[in-house]
Amino acid sequence: MGIFTQLVEFDYEQLVFCQDKNSGLRAMIAVHDTTLGPALGGARMWMYDTEEDAIRDVLRLSRGMTYKNAAAGLNLGGGKAVIIGDPKKDKSEELFRAFGRFVQGLNGRYITAEDVGTSVEDMDFIYQETDYVTGKSPAFGSSGNPSPVTAYGVYRGMKAAAKVAFGSDDLSDKTIAVQGLGNVAYNLCTHLHKEGATLVVTDINEQRVKQAVEQFGAKAVDPSDIYDAQCDIFSPNALGGIINDDNIPRLKCRLIAGAANNQLQTARHGEIVEANDIVYAPDYVLNAGGVINVADELMGYNRERALKKVETIYDNVLKVFAIAERDSIPSYLAADRMAEERIASIGRSRKQFLTNGKNVYDF
Repeated sequence: MGIFTQLVEFDYEQLVFCQDKNSGLRAMIAVHDTTLGPALGGARMWMYDTEEDAIRDVLRLSRGMTYKNAAAGLNLGGGKAVIIGDPKKDKSEELFRAFGRFVQGLNGRYITAEDVGTSVEDMDFIYQETDYVTGKSPAFGSSGNPSPVTAYGVYRGMKAAAKVAFGSDDLSDKTIAVQGLGNVAYNLCTHLHKEGATLVVTDINEQRVKQAVEQFGAKAVDPSDIYDAQCDIFSPNALGGIINDDNIPRLKCRLIAGAANNQLQTARHGEIVEANDIVYAPDYVLNAGGVINVADELMGYNRERALKKVETIYDNVLKVFAIAERDSIPSYLAADRMAEERIASIGRSRKQFLTNGKNVYDF
């Protein structure tokens, strides 16, 4: 499929190729939609097998950010960047400063951030060349580690989904199987334990599992056995694509709610989950706390204000299920529809007024 054919298929606005011979930079920036505002999305550094794989990934990820930002109620569009290279050996100040100059050249249409393979230190290098970057060191007015805020959003979203699944958002009497104990998931467990939930946990990091058993009184199971755990809520917080033909028949839960991205292997698995009478809380609605947090930096970071916005994930989840009921569609489709309706509605309103010379990407 030709590049322009791909851009037209999902109405991408822009795809930028970035090359700097001195630093070895090879990167792409995709801007999917700026109806709601400038495109915000992280810069991923990855060893892609082919340039075509990198193009497919940056397009897929940027479109996902449009939906995530819209569903979160942010006045931001969707974008993403990929840097082709090995994050363990190809990083340099020159590379990230060169990338920062390309970001600056877009004059605010795209705002970058940390992602897979990049770090706070990398964002600091980018910041030397552009103001359009979030997730810098706290010394520069950044929000710092986003994991606790992301976890808080997942917790709030899980409670809302529990209200739909069980008729109450009280988790104190629920058994929750937590797959993965990374920074976000471990912080999530802290909230769940504090509320009184019973935890079943797993991770490939045995020390992390031991810590959760000691701190939360959790029951540990092997990673391969987590799908068979007797529980009320299954919480995926590790790999994507784990809601699939093999695992769905093994689940013994009423609700799926977690932080992992792209939990459904394909769209049809969202249909199968619903047919199995399992409530699915769409992942990109639940895990939006991180992007909500960094977006607050654009106005001068205020943690209290950011957390208040993160709390609206509860209402967003309830709205998803209201749309699902209204339109008789699965929740994964309802999440998309919620985002699309907001983009369309705000887009119509914004067309009614001129900007009076103001750069619409300024804050």
